[in-house]
Amino acid sequence: MQTILGSNGPIGHELALELRRNYTDKIRLVSRHPAKINPGDEVMAANMLDEKATNAAIAGSDIVYFTVGLPMNTPMWENQFPTMMANVIKACEAHHAKLVFFDNTYMYPKTAAVQTERTPFEPVGRKSTVRADMANLLLKEMAAKRINAVICRAPEFYGPLSTKSITNTLFFKAIRNGQRAKIPVSRRTKRTLIWTPDASRAMALIGNTPDCYGQTWHLPVDRSLSYQELLRLTSQLRGKTVKATVIPMGVFKLGTHFSQSVRELAELLPRYQVDNRFSSAKFNRRFPNFKTTTFEQGIQTILEH
Repeated sequence: MQTILGSNGPIGHELALELRRNYTDKIRLVSRHPAKINPGDEVMAANMLDEKATNAAIAGSDIVYFTVGLPMNTPMWENQFPTMMANVIKACEAHHAKLVFFDNTYMYPKTAAVQTERTPFEPVGRKSTVRADMANLLLKEMAAKRINAVICRAPEFYGPLSTKSITNTLFFKAIRNGQRAKIPVSRRTKRTLIWTPDASRAMALIGNTPDCYGQTWHLPVDRSLSYQELLRLTSQLRGKTVKATVIPMGVFKLGTHFSQSVRELAELLPRYQVDNRFSSAKFNRRFPNFKTTTFEQGIQTILEH
């Protein structure tokens, strides 16, 4: 049995499809309000804040994928994510289930240095601190050999379905809807984005490769491009010029006085002032036959849908 915690999100959804395609037909989908994705999926409603419910959801699982997401709400992250993580680790240890943790890059330094699996954590901000604490808790349990786990880390998302990110919402979704694209902070800084189905496919591959455990893996990405380069590429694919407006940092700062959603973004915006270069070289060496979606392919898919 392979169990997905947080199966309603885009990562969990694509993961369920990939597991059924290539690995197993014994899949358990867990969330507060789960729904079948494949015929034959087992669904279980559970709240990961409840230790007993988490234990029941993981019982009988060989591999557990932690893909739970929360809205951009700092107090919610602080109040819920650490408890969820502790409950999941405890249940996996109790049932001798392998754990695949889907992580982000919030805890990395907000600099232009290339990010690798060896990049030290330097969290700045409350959400970044929460994510660092979650990863450190799991790393501690892994080092003590109390759990057989692996960390799969991804940069900012772009993709189909209900993919949520600053770039997907302000840039690609606007273009798809025939609106003027909005660029956060700068046209020139490089961005590394991951196609959400690639993240799920790679996570399924890692989770079903025994020698990947006990490590951190950066999931596969295409080359890094600036927003200006993404504009040119999107214009070529559309066959007409895509126009865009840059939202300067000062405008975001002004918006924090009036909008809760903008206040939640404020912690993330400094990473848009410098190049974001995320390396998946380790994954590419281990899995040279994995077909990473190019920006050309991903953007075309978004435009078509």
